[in-house]
Amino acid sequence: MNALGAGPEPHELWAALATVRDPELDEPITELGFVGSAELRDGHASVRLRLPTYFCAPNFAYLMVADALDAVRAAPGVTSAEVRLVDHFAAEEINAGAALGGGFAGAFPGEASGELDGLRLTFRRKAYLAGLDRVVRRWGRLARLGEVPDGPELAGLVRRRAELGLDCSPGSPLLLDERGRPIPEEEAERRLRFARTVRVSIEGNAGLCRGLLRTRYGD
Repeated sequence: MNALGAGPEPHELWAALATVRDPELDEPITELGFVGSAELRDGHASVRLRLPTYFCAPNFAYLMVADALDAVRAAPGVTSAEVRLVDHFAAEEINAGAALGGGFAGAFPGEASGELDGLRLTFRRKAYLAGLDRVVRRWGRLARLGEVPDGPELAGLVRRRAELGLDCSPGSPLLLDERGRPIPEEEAERRLRFARTVRVSIEGNAGLCRGLLRTRYGD
């Protein structure tokens, strides 16, 4: 048995969890420190997730628990899985709802107004704009996506385009808005200022969450 902090993590389990991202911060939960423990024994994966505060938004928390459960179940060598959120005011409802696969509304009957597809889309669009700003800050306003040199900025932008179903071909315009429409030259400065604001907000929130997590758990 391997557990986080007690030895090397099983590669397949850790790799699966690394694909799960905080929907608001657009960073892997492994890099954010949200995985409190992860164990794999006889094909059964047991994962504990933790968040920076007791009152972190339950909709964000539900998405991470559900996504982690899906990712771990699909990992090689895993025959059964349990993902539990700890130290959170709605942990019981979130854990039960994710395990049953009934969706967010099923986890909070009579309280949730619907599922979280719209929320996920909103944050994917914000993540895309932040990625666009990173590319432009590094390489300038190039005409085509294919003109951006290989590197983490390009890889991140292409991944975020793919998640939104946007054109990822090398010949596509670099400056596409979050709905996939080319940004006219006369609007480029304004739209890029907004993208920069989105990036700074996401990165600021990520820094705050890391600080709160360290304060809470002393890692």
